[in-house]
Parts: sequence; structure tokens; C-alpha cells
Amino acid sequence: MGSFLAACANPGPSHPVDEPFDPYESQNRKVHEFNRSLDRAILRPAGRGYSNFLPDDIETLIGRFAFNLSIPGAIVNNILQGNGKGASEDLYRFAINTTVGLGGFFDPASEMGMPQATDADFGQTLHVWGAREGAYVELPLLGPSTERDTWGKVVDVFTNPLTYAIDEPENYYGTAASVSSRLSDRGRYSDTIDSILYESADSYAQARSLYLQNRRFELGGTEGGSYADPYDDPYSDPYEDPYDE
Repeated sequence: MGSFLAACANPGPSHPVDEPFDPYESQNRKVHEFNRSLDRAILRPAGRGYSNFLPDDIETLIGRFAFNLSIPGAIVNNILQGNGKGASEDLYRFAINTTVGLGGFFDPASEMGMPQATDADFGQTLHVWGAREGAYVELPLLGPSTERDTWGKVVDVFTNPLTYAIDEPENYYGTAASVSSRLSDRGRYSDTIDSILYESADSYAQARSLYLQNRRFELGGTEGGSYADPYDDPYSDPYEDPYDE
């Protein structure tokens, strides 16, 4: 375990503390341009068309359903982090929304005043275990990340118990709902995402800065307010609550 926690690269003592650690910038920029091209050609028009076609209420239901299916993975990560309170709260929320909320399409847990879901992931678990953030990387399709969070994304594929508890073809429903929700969000928050990807002087540097500041804030590593990151949370707008009706 110790060797795994130390696997991520670390900036040298001469690296300025206020600058991102980006030793792979040249390759990252190529991936960023690929992601922008893919977004411009496919994701942006598909997201806009999907969002315009689908009624807002249906978009909200699908987003809730997809997010509810992700909660068991968060429960596992809370347990791995030793966060019993977070695991219990997520378990109660999942139980209420899955039963009373008809599989998560509705959110009676929030109406009952229950705490919001922790949305814990394995990247956060690695942070709690002491793994370094590592270098900044931009992943094809997935966008901004770090070495630590990249490992986290890989492990998160296997940490959700529903992956093993639900048989085919039902186990694909969550994937379909997640893809649908991402398309919906790309259309719903098109102006915010476009301003970063297509209107900023350096979209790569802008996306990198927003991701790192937002992620570090989430993990308690920075002071001050949160920043809007278009890649961070696929189920919420950076500036408003999409489920606020």
C-alpha cells in the first residue's frame, strides 16, 4: 500500500507553490484539443438537441436516477475512509430514495431534511490515505484530472456494489442513465461550458485552473470559495441547483 500511495509524481522543491504541477503539458494540450474537437463536433450539438427535445422534468428525473445509482459506490468509499457518519447518511438516503422515491426518480430524502449525499469517490479515498495529488493530466473524453484522481476513476468502476448485484441487462440501466444525464447537462449548461472551452484566451489553462482549485477545495486543501468546474459534477450546474423546482 505504501508504494501505491507514493506512485504519483511530486513537484520538486524548486517548483513554485502557486503554479500547477503539469510536467505533461505538451501531451495534455493535445488531448485537450482532441476533447474540444469531439465536443464541438458531437457532444455540444448532441447535448443541445437532447436537452431541447427532452422536457426539463424528465431530465431532472433521469439525473436523479443516475445519481442515486452511484450512491452505493460512495458508501463503500466512505467506509474505506473511516467515515462512518457519511456512510450511514448515504445509506439512509439511498434506502429512502430507492424505495419511497421509486428507484431514485424522486428525492423524498431531501424533502425529509436528510443530509445531502457525500458523493465520495476513490480519488478522495486516496487523498485520505495520504496519496499525493500528482501531476495534472487531461484524459480523453473525461477531461481534467490528476494522477491520483485518474487512479481513483479506474477503481471507482469496480467499487459500486450494484455492478455485481444486478444482472444483465438491468445493470446497463445505470450506464445509460449516466450517459443521458451527461448529455442533458451539456445542453442545459451549454453557455457556461462554452465560455470556458471556446471563449477564454487559453481554454486549456482555464480548465486546468478551475479543476485544480475546485478539487482541492472539495478535499479541504485550499481556502476561499469554490470555483465553477464544468467537468467536476455531472449532475449539477456550477451556479445553480438543477433540481430546485
